[in-house]
Amino acid sequence: MMASLSSSLTFRSCYSATSFSLVNGNKHRSLSFLSASPRVFKAYELCFRFQRKSGRSSVFMQDGAIVTNSENTKSSLKDLKDEVLSVLSEEPAKVGSESNGQSQPTVSITVVGASGDLAKKKIFPALFALYYEDCLPEHFTIYGYSRSKMTDVELRNMVSKTLTCRIDKRANCGEKMEEFLKRCFYHSGQYDSQEHFTELDKKLKEHEAGRISNRLFYLSIPPNIFVDAVKCASSSASSVNGWTRVIVEKPFGRDSETSAALTKSLKQYLEEDQIFRIDHYLGKELVENLSVLRFSNLIFEPLWSRQYIRNVQFIFSEDFGTEGRGGYFDHYGIIRDIMQNHLLQILALFAMETPVSLDAEDIRNEKV
Repeated sequence: MMASLSSSLTFRSCYSATSFSLVNGNKHRSLSFLSASPRVFKAYELCFRFQRKSGRSSVFMQDGAIVTNSENTKSSLKDLKDEVLSVLSEEPAKVGSESNGQSQPTVSITVVGASGDLAKKKIFPALFALYYEDCLPEHFTIYGYSRSKMTDVELRNMVSKTLTCRIDKRANCGEKMEEFLKRCFYHSGQYDSQEHFTELDKKLKEHEAGRISNRLFYLSIPPNIFVDAVKCASSSASSVNGWTRVIVEKPFGRDSETSAALTKSLKQYLEEDQIFRIDHYLGKELVENLSVLRFSNLIFEPLWSRQYIRNVQFIFSEDFGTEGRGGYFDHYGIIRDIMQNHLLQILALFAMETPVSLDAEDIRNEKV
């Protein structure tokens, strides 16, 4: 009996899906899943480690499937298939399902810079996607914070215009949107005002209702006010009985020196494990699948080298103008905002050497 494993990637306009076909004799099972699922990456990690361990010489293509001519590898491949199927068949655990009442923690997410372009187009839709897929805990609250004067209703109206059921089109999408928007609130304040962050803290406590409170601050603001916002959030609105974390959006400084200075300033108020530096472009599903396409697809991985690739082009195009981002671009520059992070990150994923694993730390090590 010949054991075989084949994998393929399918990209679609609104989302990306990945299909696994596992074949063993006359038994065939096909599974489709979203690229964002942790089970998917665990399954790919298993295949990735198997490939590195077995070596290319022990596997080859036959009739569109990956097969092996080694008896030892055949046995290992069967074990791999069983393990992959087991991982993909696991039911995703819902966060916070093990406890109830006030012992169950709550997560308070504050989007600092909520009236900005990034928050409207990317952050709030991403949070809704997490809620839509039951990836947020039962008890959570989302607060928008910015200098603009706005009510809760006005924030919800603004956010509702950008929410879409981009994963699929279930019948309850509208209901999910309404439920999500009911969890969204707004507080107006200055980024350097401890008084305004203290007012935010009081509102968060009302929603947390005495539960263990975990707080996340997403800084969707220019780098020159990162430190002021972190200082106020840390001293006036951090959690007293749970964790407090801060997501810092790119660009992280203007150059190496200012980046180091910014890190030093942030560490006056936060520990390193509380700071999460993020480039939202890496959250695009097509970009996420680039690592999978390179390192977990046995068709492309051996061919991904200068011997077989003659030309590489990265094309960044948008069908809209600056739309309120002119002042930001004038200050930081479009090259620093787009090329230094978005496009170089993609270039690093495209050209880096094979990492030890698909863990974030190992990928980071190969990038730098």
